Amino acid sequence: MAATKPSGTGSAGGGDGPDDVSELSYSDAGAQLDAIIEEFETGVVDVDRLVEQLERATDIVDELDRRLRRTRMRVEELVPRLESIGSTEERVDADGGSDGDSAGLEDSSSPGLF
Repeated sequence: MAATKPSGTGSAGGGDGPDDVSELSYSDAGAQLDAIIEEFETGVVDVDRLVEQLERATDIVDELDRRLRRTRMRVEELVPRLESIGSTEERVDADGGSDGDSAGLEDSSSPGLF
């Protein structure tokens, strides 16, 4: 049985937004999750919406986790490319640049990601 959300019901988080979590921005999905958690923590959960809210929270957590894993993989692919560019610049400096220039170039070209 396919998991589908009824059309025209709005988002289960009580806010304005699409039913499909993948259409939300990361911050909007996080805000919806926070609203659901706050509703649970205050103990003011409509029994008729309890399962719907739990399903929505699970969908949001799954989507955010998927995005984080995808982003982490992409970063792990890109960082070595940046590092190889930096090491190429260092080799060029060692071969043809002056010693004074290489230290300044090294500091200014470092992306400072990690």
